[in-house]
Amino acid sequence: MGHTIAEIAKALGAEAFGDTSLVVDGAAEPSSAKPGDLALAMSPAYGEALTTSAARAAVVWPGADWQGMGLEAAIVVPRARLAMARLTRYLDDRKFGGGGIHPSAVVGPDVEMGEDVGIGPFAVIGVGAKIGAGCRIGAHVSIAPGVEIGAGSLILDGVRLRRKVCIGARAILHPNAVIGADGFSFVTETESNVERVRRDLGEADVVAPQDATWHRIHSLGGVEIGDDVEIGANSTVDAGTIRPTRIGSGTKIDNLVQVGHNVVIGHDCLISAHSAIAGSAVLGDRVVLGGKSGVADNITVGDDVVLTGATIALSNVPARRIMMGYPAVPIATHIEIYKAMRRLPRLLKAAAAGTKLFQKTDKSD
Repeated sequence: MGHTIAEIAKALGAEAFGDTSLVVDGAAEPSSAKPGDLALAMSPAYGEALTTSAARAAVVWPGADWQGMGLEAAIVVPRARLAMARLTRYLDDRKFGGGGIHPSAVVGPDVEMGEDVGIGPFAVIGVGAKIGAGCRIGAHVSIAPGVEIGAGSLILDGVRLRRKVCIGARAILHPNAVIGADGFSFVTETESNVERVRRDLGEADVVAPQDATWHRIHSLGGVEIGDDVEIGANSTVDAGTIRPTRIGSGTKIDNLVQVGHNVVIGHDCLISAHSAIAGSAVLGDRVVLGGKSGVADNITVGDDVVLTGATIALSNVPARRIMMGYPAVPIATHIEIYKAMRRLPRLLKAAAAGTKLFQKTDKSD
């Protein structure tokens, strides 16, 4: 079912020009767009492709000569990625099932469900769980007894919600996310080499322990997740030891992210794939972690900090810093370090040449 240019422009909060009654079926890049597609050309870099495109309408950048490029209609957007967010939301026609419980699902006693809840095939809902109105629970999801899920949440296929998990409204948990597994927390009967290294910063000798048995510290605290949180596929959030691990409202977590036990993450954070946050770390509000970045255990990262990709924070980071490298340093410092490293081969050659020259001069004397 198609959409008019006028309808799409309204959804984007943008201005449309030309034949706004023109109907398009979907979106495409200019080079592959068909006459029934809305071409996405939101920067001048797409201008050349747009002139040869078969599309009749496009989303374009401010000031674009859309008529000169042969279009019949255009939607002008000042901020491309924001327009992309609104457009993809408007055009996303995926259905995640209607209300009702699939015959193969297992729903325990005393489960509380709001109106219009949908539960997919082979899902298992534990005793006394609470599921808010309008939630969709995918196939093969398992929800432990007593878990609470807020209204309008989307729990996709294969998600595992363990005991003492509480999730706010409108959450999206992508396939195979695991929330509330035990944290990685163990202790030996006597002081371990790990404890010794941490205490003495590597100055103490490494010794063979009398008893190397690792005793599990069990996780009793669960997980608390705020409203409008999104957690990517195959990501994990471990339960707290005594108090809950906490994720603030509005935070978005990518695929393959590890959040350790007792971690506290603030509001509106953005955590990219392969990042890892070690136990008891605290992230402030609006923190951004680039891909493959990491935060060491028991440290604090302040509000509005950005860790660029592959950055590892090993000590506290003050608010509003942009950090880079391993270990993390302010980005300007890291750039200077990188420049110095690139100069090293030339400096070493110069030093070696100077040494040889000095040796020859010494012999001649």
